[in-house]
Amino acid sequence: MIAGQIQKLTESLPKDVTLVAVSKTKPNSAIEEAYGVGHRDFGENKVQELCQKAEELPKDIRWHMIGHLQRNKVKYIAPFVHLIHGVDSERLLAEINKQGVRNDRVIDVLIQLHIAEESSKFGFSYDEAASLFSNENLYPNVRVVGLMGMATFTEDKTQITREFETLSTFYNAWKAQKSLSVLSMGMSNDYPIAIAMGSNMIRVGSLIFGRRN
Repeated sequence: MIAGQIQKLTESLPKDVTLVAVSKTKPNSAIEEAYGVGHRDFGENKVQELCQKAEELPKDIRWHMIGHLQRNKVKYIAPFVHLIHGVDSERLLAEINKQGVRNDRVIDVLIQLHIAEESSKFGFSYDEAASLFSNENLYPNVRVVGLMGMATFTEDKTQITREFETLSTFYNAWKAQKSLSVLSMGMSNDYPIAIAMGSNMIRVGSLIFGRRN
């Protein structure tokens, strides 16, 4: 079932859209099934679970840290993480840079923008992100490759479209200047709108693996 779902979804997406299969809380066997049909990008939101799966599963998997990341946990994923999605503060950026230095690697990240009306979501404001981009690169062991945002959890498609469109406009304004290549917007419930608004990376869990326990 998982193999069929991931193949069906992948075939339906534009060629330039990366599908991150959100495997959080799912067993290794579910990831292995998706891996078996060629999928390599998987997303986890808990550091401990991410580290455990990275240890046990094939080494060519590209692991995405998609949840809110605490600064004191960065050191555990710094040696191997492919992309950190939710960089929501300068203090977190500084810590990722520090751990990049310690591991002799440049760590790829996405700057998270707070685009939703819900206060429970994290992220930079547009003004804060513009200020960050206007400064010289203070973090040589961090590479900002793009932006990420989560829309308000609502049935109002007009609102979701507006939030994604605003983030897309901001991304396009800075894309060339900062060599950005990733706009990560869209999950199981709203990814078609996100893609229509310019997203080239989506994070999908329940459509592939079924509902979480």
